[in-house]
Amino acid sequence: MQRIAVFASGTGSNFQCLLDAEASGMFRGSKAYGKIALLVTDKPACGAVAKAQAASIPVAAFSPQSFPAKAEYEQAILQVLKEKQIDWIVLAGYMRLIGSDILQAYSQRMINLHPSLLPAFSGKDAIGQAFQAGVKVTGVTVHFVDEGMDTGPILAQQPVTVLQEDTLESLTARIHGVEHELLPKVVASILQYRVVIEGRKVYLRKDESIG
Repeated sequence: MQRIAVFASGTGSNFQCLLDAEASGMFRGSKAYGKIALLVTDKPACGAVAKAQAASIPVAAFSPQSFPAKAEYEQAILQVLKEKQIDWIVLAGYMRLIGSDILQAYSQRMINLHPSLLPAFSGKDAIGQAFQAGVKVTGVTVHFVDEGMDTGPILAQQPVTVLQEDTLESLTARIHGVEHELLPKVVASILQYRVVIEGRKVYLRKDESIG
């Protein structure tokens, strides 16, 4: 069994989709499976916490302002990750840049969901950036996390056409719909295949040891 920690700061809609995917058997292979074992949040009152509690998922809620420095904040998170024996981290609407301590501990074992076709529109408010730029196509990216801002090797992308009649709200809703489909599929893939990263390229190869 591969144990997953989901990091979230908001409503938790993608977290809920991951819970639903696990419940449906999507993360179960012939020899191994994935289990969501922890929610980590920097917003103790966010909607994701309520969803975790409803699903009886342990929650590690830390307010960064309670720590003297980022390193201490991340060490507290790492301690819980160690206690829960976490294998993979999935960032699903987590609004803080990951620091070096967690990056080092989970190198090539941490993925992020971003609402654009990276490298376009990295950083915050990616949907708003794309809408204001007037592009015809934007989308969703799932990528490995590295030391940069949304710069890690890309696992999967799915385009979303910007319609002439779109408002920011309607475009946001359609992008979220794609996120809810793409993220569980990618998580299922990395659980069942061996991930090989060569520079900026990612390959998923069959590994008989994990089904």
